[in-house]
Amino acid sequence: MSKRNKVLLVGWNPEVVDYSKWPDMNAEKVLTGLNNEKQALKNMGYEPELFFLDNANTAPEKVEAHLQKEKYDCVLVGAGVRNNPDHLVLFEALVNVIHKNAINSKICFNTSPKDTAEAVKRWV
Repeated sequence: MSKRNKVLLVGWNPEVVDYSKWPDMNAEKVLTGLNNEKQALKNMGYEPELFFLDNANTAPEKVEAHLQKEKYDCVLVGAGVRNNPDHLVLFEALVNVIHKNAINSKICFNTSPKDTAEAVKRWV
């Protein structure tokens, strides 16, 4: 049996996001998109895991602790973290945490919940 590539999908918990900048989005739509992409990844032979961030102040430490316990072939940082200028420092911190703790993992980024599988497939 071939090894299934493990993928960590890091992003904001859809329940804590302020959607005022994206009036066409809401927690239900984001979660539906993420779950659809998670299933698509499973169907493609990956082993995906969602890792939700609830607080920018504690996120880097929580991701670091998780990466020290588990190894992944790929770590994706979601567009909600990466595309929001308010979270630039958090995005930088997460990239550095991944670089330090998952040195053999590919790093990728999506542009929305709908292209998560495509982003992973580019690198793994």
